[in-house]
Amino acid sequence: MAQHGHPHGPHLHHHAGPVGAARYGAAILLNLAIVAMQVAVGLGIGSAALLADAGHNAGDVAGLVLAGLAALAASRPGGARRTWGWGKAGVLAALGNAVLLLAACGLLAFEAVARLLAGAPSPPGGPVVAAAAAAMVANIGSALLLRGGGADINRRAAVTHLLADAGVSGAVVAAGLIILLTGAWWVDPAATLLIVGVILWSAVGLFRRSLDMALDAVPADVDAEAVRQWLAALPGVAAVHDLHIWPMSATEAAVTAHLVVPDGSDDQLLATAIAGLGERFGLRHATLQVERTDLDMAACGTACGPSGGTGAPRCDAPERLS
Repeated sequence: MAQHGHPHGPHLHHHAGPVGAARYGAAILLNLAIVAMQVAVGLGIGSAALLADAGHNAGDVAGLVLAGLAALAASRPGGARRTWGWGKAGVLAALGNAVLLLAACGLLAFEAVARLLAGAPSPPGGPVVAAAAAAMVANIGSALLLRGGGADINRRAAVTHLLADAGVSGAVVAAGLIILLTGAWWVDPAATLLIVGVILWSAVGLFRRSLDMALDAVPADVDAEAVRQWLAALPGVAAVHDLHIWPMSATEAAVTAHLVVPDGSDDQLLATAIAGLGERFGLRHATLQVERTDLDMAACGTACGPSGGTGAPRCDAPERLS
């Protein structure tokens, strides 16, 4: 017998306070304007740091576009072909964003090293400070626009990158001030390498998290062993096997498991298990199969004995966790 559960009603998979398409659109337009300004100023005065900051911002514009499209896709209901809906689009968008950022790291590092080796002349500090300060304000404003949206990894990635961009732009402001005061030629490419380090640190973490989700790994905030132990401790449950936990989207996870209940099951056991999985672990899409016997139980031999006061045999052999 199997049962699928949504313990709090049919709308659980739509988290409160989603970030709307209008906010994504406003953030995209604001950042596009900043990228255009930084590219124009950077090319005009020969500042690699400004061009690097523009490249960083351009990567986030691409990420915002992907995030907005993913948010729209995730809102579409499932159908006969895609029964889970389009929720995984947010995960794929985060993964694509990470790949873009990693690619940008190589290009920016190459340009910075080339300028250091060539001893390129220092750009004027004043325009560098002005352009970077404008970008910093725009990044912070965009991050504020995209606040909210629950636990969506896609939205969090966009906000995190915008705030990182603000910090990077702040570093470019500092570099511009140093150039303005000292005229040191090496400050601009050195600041570019600093930006590359920030991008790389952010992109590698995002790539690992989004790749795990794309490959249906157990979500980082879910302890699979704790889930197994909790299910195994339910009254009447003798063993748990074929436990699978995976992300359905950037905000939700699903769980399936087989419960061995030698004395038979009732609706109350399933209701308790499904409600507990949602309340304790945030797993609100649960499919549980109840069995009276299992090969794991048969292999235990005499190791199986009474379990507490439930009357159900308990097997001391380790259950399978797959």
